[in-house]
Amino acid sequence: MSSESAHSQFGHTAAEGIASGPDGAEAHATASALASIEPLCVDLDGTLVKSDTLLDSVVVLARQNFRSLLHFPAWIVQGKAAFKRNVTSVVAIDVVHLPYNQPLLEYLRQQHAAGREIYLATGADALLAERVAAHLGIFTGVLASDGSVNLTGHTKLAAFQQRFPAGFSYIGNARPDLPLLTHSIHPMVANPRRGLSAALRSAGVQPERTFTDKASPLKAWLRAIRLHQWAKNTLIFLPLLLAHVRAAGPVAASLLAFLSFGLAASATYIFNDLLDLEADRHHPRKRSRPFAAGDLSPIAGAATIILFLAASLALALLLPRVLTALSPQFPWNGQGRFIEWLVLYAIATTAYSLRLKRMVLVDVIVLACLYTIRILAGSAAAGVMVSPWLAAFSIFFFLSLAFVKRFAELESVSLRSDLSETLAVKGRGYRVSDLEQLRSFGTASGYASVVVFALYIGNEVAQGLYPHHSRLWLLVPVLLLWLSRLWLKASRGELEEDPVVYAITDKRSLQLGVVVVVIVLSALLR
Repeated sequence: MSSESAHSQFGHTAAEGIASGPDGAEAHATASALASIEPLCVDLDGTLVKSDTLLDSVVVLARQNFRSLLHFPAWIVQGKAAFKRNVTSVVAIDVVHLPYNQPLLEYLRQQHAAGREIYLATGADALLAERVAAHLGIFTGVLASDGSVNLTGHTKLAAFQQRFPAGFSYIGNARPDLPLLTHSIHPMVANPRRGLSAALRSAGVQPERTFTDKASPLKAWLRAIRLHQWAKNTLIFLPLLLAHVRAAGPVAASLLAFLSFGLAASATYIFNDLLDLEADRHHPRKRSRPFAAGDLSPIAGAATIILFLAASLALALLLPRVLTALSPQFPWNGQGRFIEWLVLYAIATTAYSLRLKRMVLVDVIVLACLYTIRILAGSAAAGVMVSPWLAAFSIFFFLSLAFVKRFAELESVSLRSDLSETLAVKGRGYRVSDLEQLRSFGTASGYASVVVFALYIGNEVAQGLYPHHSRLWLLVPVLLLWLSRLWLKASRGELEEDPVVYAITDKRSLQLGVVVVVIVLSALLR
């Protein structure tokens, strides 16, 4: 909005507020007080919005039109202001769902309701700043970069001094805001960075207000790397356990493989979160993820991806040496080399994040394969052959888990929406009308896995490994109970979208897990 039209709206609102007051003299005094209050200028990136809108735009651009990134060198040469204008012209991020600093936004709305002039003053491009201002409807005007002038630091201060010769108050968050805060009548900060806080102390400036709206960095990173998802990587130990191998080399190699896969998985989770930044902000639960919520920077996320992948690769290269050093006589008989499965996993998850997750049915097949890849990677790490029975069971069992994950997501959408059954899930290829078909696919896959397991019990492989192999039949009703309960809770809308979270947090699932361990041990005892 233009400053003239915004100022006109401001005057109209103030006049209405004065006219509606119960006491004319008090209203006149309020009007005089408001007239004497200096304008309030608010920064956008890191202040009003917890994230950096330029970085958000780049991430969304990478998702929507990756080829546009090829223009970046030419845009950067033109200068920072031109770069911002070019990016903002190509991609328009959703300003409605940006992670606004809620305490600050509430304060600004109170000041606006009282009739104070508020300006959005930002180094972000004017095209984006105007859209934010139009959405919030509380700003008298907008001061922003225009494609030729980058409105930050001393340049922003000069613009303020020209626009507000009688003085101004300012709210910022980073070191470039120091000149403005030192010249501010009432300096205020929002989620201040350490560099700014230290600089303000050195300058002898004490912020009058601090608006904090952010998660603990430690908690944010723990959520970002998804430590609970490392539970999936325990599948790496399955070939070792089922083959009853206890040699030091295979055990140590499996532990290294678990850590290597965990780091690689966390890197891919962060990569996926960055690409899904826009879609996650539309989701009632995923919008609280650290990158979508603005608690972590995409730059920090990209650096962590590189660090984790490098560490994962280093462990994978070290793994065969550890196996050989600790158990030189162990007859290696694994499924290929561990590093090959690790690379395949990384490629598959990247392809899933970029494209495959939006392809109906292909996405669940890929998810099921990712589970199976963990088992094959465990076989390669420990040097233990995977039984065809285990491979067949895992394909059907994990396909059921992949279907229930997608089913739960659709069920959540259907419960929240009164729209048509053709409503699609943002960022996915499924519709609410697909619910019944997904239920049939998933339950059939789950029960097929139990059939495979039942056939395995009577096979000579099981008879050779378990002295009391007939006791394994007790696992059949346990598997049926767990799968049936899982799908029943999903149908009732009571299931988290990730069945792994359900399995490691649900009390009944943990109890059934103990029963499984007891049955297997009883089958092993001679």
